[in-house]
Amino acid sequence: MNLLNLTSEELRTEMSRLGLEKYRADQVFKWVSKGVTDPGRMGGVPARVMDALRENGVYAALPKVVRSQTSEHDGTVKCLMEMEDGVRVETVFMKYKYGNSVCISSQAGCRMGCVFCASGMNGLERSLTAGEMYGQILAIENETNEKISHVVVMGIGEPMDNYESLSAFLNIMNDPKGKNLSMRNITVSTSGLIPKIDRFGSDFPQVNLAISLHAVTDEERSALMPVNKAYPLKDLLEAVRRYTDKTHRRVTFEYTLIRGVNDDDEHLRKLAALLKGMLCHVNLIPLNKVRGKEYEPGRERTAQEFREELEKHGIPATVRRELGSDIDAACGQLRLSSDNK
Repeated sequence: MNLLNLTSEELRTEMSRLGLEKYRADQVFKWVSKGVTDPGRMGGVPARVMDALRENGVYAALPKVVRSQTSEHDGTVKCLMEMEDGVRVETVFMKYKYGNSVCISSQAGCRMGCVFCASGMNGLERSLTAGEMYGQILAIENETNEKISHVVVMGIGEPMDNYESLSAFLNIMNDPKGKNLSMRNITVSTSGLIPKIDRFGSDFPQVNLAISLHAVTDEERSALMPVNKAYPLKDLLEAVRRYTDKTHRRVTFEYTLIRGVNDDDEHLRKLAALLKGMLCHVNLIPLNKVRGKEYEPGRERTAQEFREELEKHGIPATVRRELGSDIDAACGQLRLSSDNK
């Protein structure tokens, strides 16, 4: 049992089961939240405690950083990380004015099949555990010697397709005895798995929700995102309205601009009509070129035109400042583990 998968209360229960003092669990949990897994560096924790845990199969292990790349343009850091069974994913550290953010992966690969994204090009290898998601954050903090203040679950994988691990991860990050990261500083992105969106609104009303939209008709969205065949636009937007009615929090719609596919005046008009009156924000993303994909980025001018027109209709919008594109660390460029071995 890798104790990165446990909340502090779960670790206290495990300690009690082993006949150890419960308060020692809080000490160990705090050290692990600082990225310390070596028992010899856990000041104040007796060796007998860690020995007893190890003897009973309880240990702490972070993902291994196999390779680290730093962008020459903006200082973004992308790390290739290897889990205990050899599965590899990518994790990205980014600097913003409001603090440091890390984009983590929730699965090794993805089965959603979005045609413009690199992450699912080889399908889904497996989902990650809560501890493997948490471990990415601890490992990249150790790698960069920087602390993070925001987390986005937008890397490789569909987070809502790994809902139980996602839920456990969010609770571990929010645990006041560890990272104590505010739920409001975490964003989870989904391609639109409606049953999980409904559940998410009840389970985590303070976590930010982002919806990958990318098209304005069912025909076009299904061609780009096969998930739309199961959860079409009308149903998705109704689910978003249920979410905003329940949480009173706005949703971010991500709209990647693909040249000649979804970036002309007609698409802009339909996008404005589709979202008018909703409690939302639109994040416009000029497509990042993916090796092996034929799609081309929309023009920067087009993105600004979309933003200005949406705001005329009362829909807040921004053009995402892409970080790490020179090291393939930008949105849509993270790849399945086998591409990196």
